[in-house]
Parts: sequence; structure tokens; C-alpha cells
Amino acid sequence: MSVGTIVSTFGLLAGVVFGATANKTNFCTMGGVSDMVLMGDKGRFRSWMLAIAVAIIGTQTLHVLGYIDIYKSIYLTSNFGWLGAIVGGLMFGYGMTLAGGCAGKNLIRVGGGNLKSLIVVLVMGVFAYMTLRGLIGMGRVQMEAAANVDLTGVGLQSQGMVDIIAKLVGVQPDSIRVAITAIFAGALLIYCFKDRKFRGEPLNISAGVIIGLLTPIGWYITGVMGYDDFEPTQLASFTFVAPSGDSLQYLMTFSGATINFGIATVGGVILGSFLAAIASKSFHIEGFSTTPDMIGHLFGAAMMGTGGVLALGCTIGQGITGMSTLAVGSLIALSSIIMGAVISLKRMEEGSFSGAFRAIFAAG
Repeated sequence: MSVGTIVSTFGLLAGVVFGATANKTNFCTMGGVSDMVLMGDKGRFRSWMLAIAVAIIGTQTLHVLGYIDIYKSIYLTSNFGWLGAIVGGLMFGYGMTLAGGCAGKNLIRVGGGNLKSLIVVLVMGVFAYMTLRGLIGMGRVQMEAAANVDLTGVGLQSQGMVDIIAKLVGVQPDSIRVAITAIFAGALLIYCFKDRKFRGEPLNISAGVIIGLLTPIGWYITGVMGYDDFEPTQLASFTFVAPSGDSLQYLMTFSGATINFGIATVGGVILGSFLAAIASKSFHIEGFSTTPDMIGHLFGAAMMGTGGVLALGCTIGQGITGMSTLAVGSLIALSSIIMGAVISLKRMEEGSFSGAFRAIFAAG
């Protein structure tokens, strides 16, 4: 088989595992934030943080052992897009609450028969492609040209936290990588497992471990199995916003298009969720109940598609995959996504933006 076929085949299989796991365990990043903000339950949020910790350990291990070079990923460039991470992250976080879940959760719901999520994925994919190469693309390029910072001007070759800390203390990045990895991943693991309730939640723990492991598996598929001297596969792992747009383009131009890892994982997540739903007899068709419900989902999908591209990823793409590289941009995007979701949830609860901000500051 060609390298592209190998990468796509294993990407599909990895996507199946992701979809089946998330369906079975109810893994949901937006749900984690919602549970924490509205009910004080941090179980699913800790599951997300556990996935990040596992992804960091696995990814950094692959890099240290020489299997992959994480500096070839989109997350560790010297072109620091801080504004896109903030604006895009806030948009994505706000939009995912309107759309009933993040990009990954909506793909999972499609596999479970949810027609609302099918509409969300289609609209999100269209707006993602518009932001990448279409109508909104020019504005994105102009914003990046005006705001992005070239870190080579301060002697940095990447926006990695390891590189920045190494620069500040005057050592080589590789000499402190293991220590920095241990600090970040260790802090997340302590946060997760210090809670007795979480330690007694096997579904949340297994979801965090499996979803977290899929990130380094994705790097391995594209970076090792996809290696080719003449046409190497772009180093990538799980992310769902831009690949959803690419998937729509692939379906419409199949005879002249080429499948890639991202497209394969999108299909795999839907298939895996479908198989899990059939096996558990939970598959059922669900549609919009009211017009306002549909309008909210459409706005949320548009915000996720645009914001996800501006931020270079979603709650999975930046929140887990990007964070596994320990990129500063990923940390900013993740924080902005969470803040956007909190603002949206509080606005729904309080009935206005002013009430939402008062509630947020009062809680702080």
C-alpha cells in the first residue's frame, strides 16, 4: 500500500477507537465545563485534564526517543498567533455551548443518530473551509499578518514552553524537557487523582487514558508510519474542525481529491460511535424540537468553524493534541475556549451578558 493509504487506514481505525470510547464513556469537553460551572461536578472536566496529561507524557516520550519531531507540527512554529488563539478560542468556546457540544462531541452524536449534530457538523465544516480558503480567509490572513509575532526576533525557534524556559535559564531545551514534562503532566495528574470521587469513576478515568493515548498514536501514524523520503505525511494528530471542512470538500470532489489522516479520523469517529450505539442499543434519531433551538445550533456551528480555524484547533486539536507539544499558543487557546464556554453558560443562566460577567467575577 502507498504511505497515504497506510496513514488513512490506521487513522480510520484510531478514529473508530476514539468514537467508540467517547460514546461509551460520555466523554465530552463541553459537558465537562458545563458540569463544573452549573452543577459543581468536575468528573468529566478531570477526565479531559487526564487526557491532556497522558497525551503530554506520550507525545514528549516519542519526541525524546526520536520517533517524531514535534517541531514539525503546526503548534510549535515561531509564528506566534496570540490573537487568533484568544479570539478563535473565545468564539469556539462560546459556540460549542450553543451547538450542544464541541466538534468531536457532535461527530460522536452523528454516529448515534443525532440529526441536529449532523447539521452542526455540516455548517461547522463549511465555515471552517470558508475561514481557511474562502470568504473569511482574507480577514484571517490580514489579522495574522497584523498580530502574529515572529519569535525568531527574540532568539526563539518555536513557541514551545520548553524552549522559552530553556532560553530564560540559559540551557538547551533537551536538557530540561523531561523535567518540564514531569512538572506539567504531574500537576494535571495530581489535580485529577487528588479527588476521591474521581478515583471512583472508572468510566471517566478510562476515557481520559484512552483519549489521551490516541494523541501520541496519531503522531506515530503520521510521523513514523507516514514517513517517506519524497512525499512525507504532514505530522499531525487528532483535531476536528479543519478536517471536517476538508471532509466535506473530499466528499464533493472525491475523484480528484486525496484522503488524509484528518479526513480518515473524522469518518472513523462517526463509524466508531455508530458501532458503539448499535452495540449498546442506544442509537436513535433525534431532530430539532423548536426553531430557536435550530437557530442556536446554527450560530454555534458557525462560531465553532470560524473560531476553531483561527485558534488552530478545538478542545481536542488545541486542548489535547496542541497541549501535548507544550506550546504556549495551545495553552492560550485552551484557556480562551474554557473562558468562552463559561461566559456562554453564565449568559444562559443569568439571561444577559452583564449578569454573566457579574456572576463570573463574583465567583472569582
